[in-house]
Amino acid sequence: MNTPAPSSLQLSNSYRQIWKMALPISFAIFIPQINFFINTIFLGHYTQDPLAIAAGGITGVYYLIFAAIGYGLNNGLQTLIARRAGQDQPEDIGKLFTQAIWIGIGLSVLGITVTYTLTPSIFRWILHDEELYQKSISFLKIRIWGLPLLYIYQLRNALLVGINQSKWLAVGTFAEAATNVLFDYLLIFGMAGFPEWGFNGAAVASILAEAVGLITIYFVIHNRGIGNQFSLFRQSKINRQYIGHILEVSAPLMFQTAISIISWQYFFLLIEHHGKTALAVSNVMRHLFGLPGCLTWAFATTTSTMVSNLIGQGRTEEVPLLIKRILTLSTGITFVVCICLNIWPELFLMPFGQSESFIAESIPVMRVVTGAMMLMSFGTIFLNAVTGSGNTRITFLIEVGAIIGYCVYVYLTAEYYFLPIQYVWMSEWLYWFGMFLPAWWYMRSGRWKNKQI
Repeated sequence: MNTPAPSSLQLSNSYRQIWKMALPISFAIFIPQINFFINTIFLGHYTQDPLAIAAGGITGVYYLIFAAIGYGLNNGLQTLIARRAGQDQPEDIGKLFTQAIWIGIGLSVLGITVTYTLTPSIFRWILHDEELYQKSISFLKIRIWGLPLLYIYQLRNALLVGINQSKWLAVGTFAEAATNVLFDYLLIFGMAGFPEWGFNGAAVASILAEAVGLITIYFVIHNRGIGNQFSLFRQSKINRQYIGHILEVSAPLMFQTAISIISWQYFFLLIEHHGKTALAVSNVMRHLFGLPGCLTWAFATTTSTMVSNLIGQGRTEEVPLLIKRILTLSTGITFVVCICLNIWPELFLMPFGQSESFIAESIPVMRVVTGAMMLMSFGTIFLNAVTGSGNTRITFLIEVGAIIGYCVYVYLTAEYYFLPIQYVWMSEWLYWFGMFLPAWWYMRSGRWKNKQI
């Protein structure tokens, strides 16, 4: 039996509304991060392949580049859906969503083509370790086939968050996480009669997990009547007008998130020159950003959606108060997490099954990363407020400026002066402060108030 979704699409400006939207989003972000975390733990304990955890850093960030492109498309679509929800125009929401699916399919074909043609040459040129190169390319040629599933799966985020149905995010996410953990265990170690594929087993497990998550969430959308309410897929033919409108808002975000992760790939490739331990430490630090940062990213997504929704209702005067309330929650929670990580760093590092020297080398880096997490807790809120205003070109320019400073700093510290990696990780301080300052200035200027999308 199909249960119709709620008819009210307009959001209120309250702490209760913020939590109602942010908690399911954070859970949906947290479960995949747990996936990555457990995946890294499995690889850390896979003693037959000591390079696996190091290669996981390079391949993980590479896949994140393409995931980030989908995330940019997702954010642009989410902003448009939230604006139409604020304007109470449900008929447009289904059309936007369906056309975004076509964009996602096209982008996934491009990503697969690049991985098979250009990526081997790029990695050959940059990576010094031949075994690491072979292992990374073999993994990526399997993992990239999950991209179409990932993009279509990501777009369900934009729909559910944009129409204030974020509580359903957890269902598909939980199904994906359970599948990933199960097949990681079975395929990495070769348990219960399954082949022992080691590092490549993690790639196959991730694809299976994305497929299960995708099937589950679209079953939920159908079962809850959301598909009928917004006429999803009824107009499946390509509509150039809607595609152009989506790309107008999404393209700057897609480029923005892509260059952000590309710069992180650049970071990891230069860290590889410092040795396998430095690369493994940095891979673990990537999880440090991911796990505690789930609520921060959830608050950021909530910010862009609620800002766009309030503007759609004509309540622009309430946006500064909304940002202040979200900042209070984001920075307060992050501060508590950072204090705990600095008091008990070994509790986070011990599960990865590495040596005492690895833990000793990781702790100074962790101190630096927790500082970056605090900067991220308010920098990303202001950046997503700009996104919610609809002026995604401004967010793109902010990102480009921050990335240029980031990459210059990384090259000087990691390659030119060859400093210890904790100094290289200070690039995150520069990056997040470089994001915060112009975004804060733009929102304070009030120039966002008359932007139409």
